[in-house]
Amino acid sequence: MILIVDDTPENLISLKKVLEKHDFEVDTASSGEEALKKVLKNSYVLIILDVQMPGMDGFEVAEAISGYSKAKETAIIFLSAANTEFKFIAKGYSSGGLDYITKPVDMNILLLKVKTFYRIYEQNRKLNEMQKSLLEEIEFRKEAERKKDEFISIASHELKTPLTSVKGYVQLLERSVNKGDTETVKKHLDKAQIQLEKLNALIADLLDISKIESGKLKFNKQNFSIDCLLDNVIEVMNQSNPEFKIHKKGMANSEIYGDEMRIEQVVVNFLTNAIKYSPGTSEIQLTVNVENDELYVAVKDSGIGMLPEQLDHVFDKFYRVEETSQRFQGLGIGLYISSEIIKRHGGRVGVNSVYKEGSEFYFFMPINLKTED
Repeated sequence: MILIVDDTPENLISLKKVLEKHDFEVDTASSGEEALKKVLKNSYVLIILDVQMPGMDGFEVAEAISGYSKAKETAIIFLSAANTEFKFIAKGYSSGGLDYITKPVDMNILLLKVKTFYRIYEQNRKLNEMQKSLLEEIEFRKEAERKKDEFISIASHELKTPLTSVKGYVQLLERSVNKGDTETVKKHLDKAQIQLEKLNALIADLLDISKIESGKLKFNKQNFSIDCLLDNVIEVMNQSNPEFKIHKKGMANSEIYGDEMRIEQVVVNFLTNAIKYSPGTSEIQLTVNVENDELYVAVKDSGIGMLPEQLDHVFDKFYRVEETSQRFQGLGIGLYISSEIIKRHGGRVGVNSVYKEGSEFYFFMPINLKTED
């Protein structure tokens, strides 16, 4: 928008008409005081400012405008009928003006100058946008690099822990074998097996991340019974975690079209997290139903819960809640992988949580979406 400031009404009207005829948006002020009030309220690309005005003259108005941070970059063209000497023109530039036109105004010259200032304004605006975008990209890359470094550190630690344990059990096995202590050998083998399974799970997650990033996470979709899948998962989880009771609520009573192994991976991840982050509790609830050809599965615990600001990031890659990262092991990628699996089935994931009261992780997915991955 252009602001024209002139105490002569006919000058305001004629300039306004010419500029509006060339599709410029124009505002007017008949005094320096009125101009300053308008500059505080509105943003202007250009101010065409008469020098000779009662009260505040144009130079004073320009100096006042240059003090406003909001209008610091606004271009000013001075108009003057009386003072055409060099010292007055120089004062105009020193007051913050970028150009100086004498009256009577040659409209063609004024239009050329206005168009030039608008072009410069657009170029500066685009440059500022590019600079802002570039700075945001730099910050994004810095954050991504920081997360990658943090993840590598966490992954190294998480992989080393079961590996060190396996190494220790193998050394104990050697001693027990030499002593012929069969019972102790079996005990150490069982513990080594548990650590190897942990290691295998960590490596599988890392491979899934790699496949997701490269677009090579494949699905073997076919019809299967979701109720059978959930019952089998609950049975296995109850056996491996006898201290927890998993209650199933509802039935799907429907076949699902999807990758059975991958959907099982999501359910196992939700249940494993519910058990991991619910110390001191003993019950988990799994809810399932189908409505309007859409499957709903939810896992609810009474564990440590999360703060509201953490909920938006819980499905982000490598995200780990700060206060839990020291207490609980994990790479922070299980929920991200689960989210990607459900998305590739045309569904969506979500979470409800109250801090120190528990969390409910859930997903929706169509039961018969037969599309290409």
